[in-house]
Amino acid sequence: MSFGYFCLLQFISGVVKKSLKNKFFFSVFVYFFILIFLSLGTWQIIRLNWKLDLISEIEKNINSKPVSFSGKNLDNFKRVEFDANLNNSKLIFLYSLNEEGKPGFDIINTISIENNNFLLNRGWIPNDLKNSNFELFNTNFSGILKKKSNKNYFKPKNDIQNNYWFTLNDDDLLKYTGKKFSNFIIYETNNRSNFPNPKKIGVNISNNHLKYSLTWFSLAISIFLIYLYFRKKKLLMIYVSTRDNSK
Repeated sequence: MSFGYFCLLQFISGVVKKSLKNKFFFSVFVYFFILIFLSLGTWQIIRLNWKLDLISEIEKNINSKPVSFSGKNLDNFKRVEFDANLNNSKLIFLYSLNEEGKPGFDIINTISIENNNFLLNRGWIPNDLKNSNFELFNTNFSGILKKKSNKNYFKPKNDIQNNYWFTLNDDDLLKYTGKKFSNFIIYETNNRSNFPNPKKIGVNISNNHLKYSLTWFSLAISIFLIYLYFRKKKLLMIYVSTRDNSK
């Protein structure tokens, strides 16, 4: 960012020098870019406030008490508790890293909540436990709703035959289970003494809008200072030239 900022200032400075020959073009150029950069900085402030409100709402949902869930009223990061019919015949092993960066799998069950199909992420297991028995016969659960992330085109294709998944692709899920699922995944929060370990769900949203706004505002100020500098320099040159001609 700093290198790009420097290059942009160098470019603007060069254009300002050339445009001094035409005062009207010079003023239009300067005020146009100042207006553009001030607008971009203001837009980033608006985005900053929106992002802060969003983060606050998510934190409120995560820290609230769980509510009874019937498969409807879907809200991102909402804490829920529910009764569900769990299918152990179609376990999904989704490649994942734990909080320490160790590779393993997320154990995912397909569940039905009042005839609404969901994926239940029960948590993480290490690689060497993939062939272990993870059947679960509970019917009462608690968890956090989270909207499925956008498709990542850089991840490998799922190996459905060997139950080795990299993404929860809707088409692959339909082939594997014969069902369509909600766009929201439920991350189980029930604590257990053994694997799988429930995923820690928190607010992980980048918020660089303040930095971006300061960049745009500083560009506007820099252009204005360059404008004043070269204008003063031009006026000084005119004054010296007039004085020399009057002698």
